Amino acid sequence: MKATRQLCRAALLAGLFVLAVVLAAATLMWVTEADGRAGGWSAEGRIFVLLLLTLAGAGGAYLVIAGWYARYVNGPLRMAEDLAAVATHSGLRLPEQVTPELRTLGQAANQLLAARDALERDVAERVREARASLEEERSRLAALMADLSQSVVVCNLDGRVLLYNQRAKQELSAGPDGSNGELLGLGRSIYTVFDRALIEHALERLQSASRDAGGEAGVDRKKLLGSAQFVTATRAGRLLRAHMSPVLGSDGQPGAQVAGLSITGFVLVLDDVTSTNERHARRDALIQSLIEGGRGPLGSLRAAAEMLSDFSDMPAQQRDRFLGVIRDEASVLSTQFETAAAAFSNDLRERWLLEEILGAELVEVAARRIAERGNAGQHKLAVKSEQIDDGLWLRVDSFGLLQALSYLALRLQDEYEVREVRLSLQRSGHLAQLDLYWTGTFLNNEAAMIWLQDPMNIGSESSPLSVVDVIERCNGEIWFQRERVSHRAFFRTMLPAAEAPKDLPRAIISAAEGERPEFYDFDIFHWSGGSHELDDRPLAELSYTVFDTETTGLEPSAGDEIIQIGATRIVNRRLLRHECFDQLVDPKRPLSQQSVKVHGITREMLTGQPVIATVLPTFHAFCADTVLVGHNAAFDMRFLQLKERQSGVRFDHPVLDTLLLSAVLQPNQNTHRLEAIAERLGVSVFGRHTALGDAMVTGEVFLKMLPLLAEMGITTLRQAREASERTYHARLRY
Repeated sequence: MKATRQLCRAALLAGLFVLAVVLAAATLMWVTEADGRAGGWSAEGRIFVLLLLTLAGAGGAYLVIAGWYARYVNGPLRMAEDLAAVATHSGLRLPEQVTPELRTLGQAANQLLAARDALERDVAERVREARASLEEERSRLAALMADLSQSVVVCNLDGRVLLYNQRAKQELSAGPDGSNGELLGLGRSIYTVFDRALIEHALERLQSASRDAGGEAGVDRKKLLGSAQFVTATRAGRLLRAHMSPVLGSDGQPGAQVAGLSITGFVLVLDDVTSTNERHARRDALIQSLIEGGRGPLGSLRAAAEMLSDFSDMPAQQRDRFLGVIRDEASVLSTQFETAAAAFSNDLRERWLLEEILGAELVEVAARRIAERGNAGQHKLAVKSEQIDDGLWLRVDSFGLLQALSYLALRLQDEYEVREVRLSLQRSGHLAQLDLYWTGTFLNNEAAMIWLQDPMNIGSESSPLSVVDVIERCNGEIWFQRERVSHRAFFRTMLPAAEAPKDLPRAIISAAEGERPEFYDFDIFHWSGGSHELDDRPLAELSYTVFDTETTGLEPSAGDEIIQIGATRIVNRRLLRHECFDQLVDPKRPLSQQSVKVHGITREMLTGQPVIATVLPTFHAFCADTVLVGHNAAFDMRFLQLKERQSGVRFDHPVLDTLLLSAVLQPNQNTHRLEAIAERLGVSVFGRHTALGDAMVTGEVFLKMLPLLAEMGITTLRQAREASERTYHARLRY
């Protein structure tokens, strides 16, 4: 198409040149003949007449050929662009053409499009009938999840959210001040809510347990037992107990391979245990206060009672004195009981919830983690396990305990060049004895105590807790000890043992195995961000934040400010209208009447709204791990960039602009305004000149553009950005 256009333009210029030469020659001949008849013209007169006639002829020829070019060259090119758009989306038709030939061709194309649409409607009806039962199952699932008192989140191995219920969104998206931080959403990372190391530790435990169970004879690999539990806190300060179960796929399915099966994701079931923990803490505090406060009065009562019992002939005055002691101490006890009951509602101390874990599993994970981190440096660190009681269960904070063991082992490697450490776990009465020991290099007691009391800093990871803090949280004790005869030194930890759980929840088996109804569309299970760079990812696989702003004016560098930000998200090629960001902003400056006429936002509507420095960090969190999409995005991005220092956040996301993409797809169109693009692509325009309304329209337009870009061979983010940068409109700056 581009070559045809260039050829036509070259033919036009050649025609004009030939026509000008012919006219000049004809004029010269006419002037020569006239000169012979009329007695001669001056040279200047002949030249003037020659130039005048040549210009007139060239101008007339240009108008004729330009009109022909617009009708028979540019017209077919615009028709081809329109046909590419309507052929991709049902229900659209070619507009009426100017020339009779193109009009006939357009009518024939519209007849074919109508036949195609009828066929697609028939296929769609059959698909709707086939999916009726599936939609019914999904509706039942939605109703069940809506009524659950627990939060449920399903993720793939990359931590991308595939499914969540409303309870989870309420609990996990709340900020420290109780505001909605929009942290949870389809396709978003669960690591914006929970600590990555905590989730990875739980996944590692799942894989380790499943691997051990899969190796046992007679165990059905598709019904493996395995789950993990941990306790964490939300940004709003709520304490949650999380139960993690794996989602297992069939043999050969992509994922973490375990015993012939693949873990393709995990399910988190979350219980808010804040109130339960607080209630237990108040109960413990009450008991402690009664014990400590009652010891003295009870001793006095006992002594007075013994004196009265042993000396029955005691004088009356002395007897009355002992009776007074009994009365006074009983009153003290009564007051203490009343005070304890009145103070029952106060939060006196915090208690950390622990989890039950198989000790051998904990040691295996600890050995693997220490070896991985120890081998990252110049000197290697070997880790061995011996004397492990395979049936011993512990009740501990496993994440903190692993941090403590790794911290001690790596300090031994770094500061004393220890090349091998060993782990052992044995039962000692009702306790479990966990030893981390080595040979040949001794610590002194003072250094060992400092290590146990210091905050745990391991490489890039840091924790405000010390080893002693973690062990005390687990209701255990730790000390350093040396054995000179065997040349061994060790850190010995005594921990409470637990009984083995009687009923372990089963892992969730893939829907392909028929173990449960297929009630979801989990295409994101197969997404993985770790396998290739974002620029080389297919456009259809990326998550997008489509956004728009309303401002006080059109000159960001001259002091105009944002007064509204609206955004929605696209995940798995679906516009998520329920996952929106819509916030008015107080610009702290007057509004012009011209801007009010455009967006309808008045000064009164902005009074009491947050300032831009407060809004942008929240919006930045909403945009996490996505590509930004806007119409004339350079305008909106300039406003965001000018506020980087004030807000403390930098929007360095990849950006796609529907204005530039429209110029890539339809370069022969006269305008690339959002309304015009929407009309060409069959998108209904609503809510214009509100930030959220414009973002919704832009999102619909962008989704319509994706198949058109694919037909042009533009399938990756890199290709889309490079094609956009080559357009004329990319030169626009603000």
